[in-house]
Amino acid sequence: MTLNYLLDENVDPSYKTQLTRLNANLIVWIVGEPNTPAKGTLDPEILLWCEEYGFVLVTNNRTSMPVHLDEHIAQNRHVPGIFILNPKLSMGQNIDELVFIAEAAFENEYQDQIVHLPHTYTLY
Repeated sequence: MTLNYLLDENVDPSYKTQLTRLNANLIVWIVGEPNTPAKGTLDPEILLWCEEYGFVLVTNNRTSMPVHLDEHIAQNRHVPGIFILNPKLSMGQNIDELVFIAEAAFENEYQDQIVHLPHTYTLY
């Protein structure tokens, strides 16, 4: 199964280019693009969008995202997952993690979870 990724507006847009270069079958959208939430959309609304359209959110937001996810789940809502990029990894390492996870994921494997990269525990 391949996951669909929504990059929040604070993730470098180069992630989209590199992800789709490594796997042309990946669907990667960025907040602010057509058919996505507008830039400046609050995180709770982005989670609603991800739930409706089946996208895993990729973000740098370590602080408030766990709170938003808890509130989302408390409302009996669900999200396909949230992946938090690791600032200690290079962009290439984060991208490798995202490609591997997208290609290897089982259906609903990351539902209602926050995953901090690296998830595959690759030795670099």
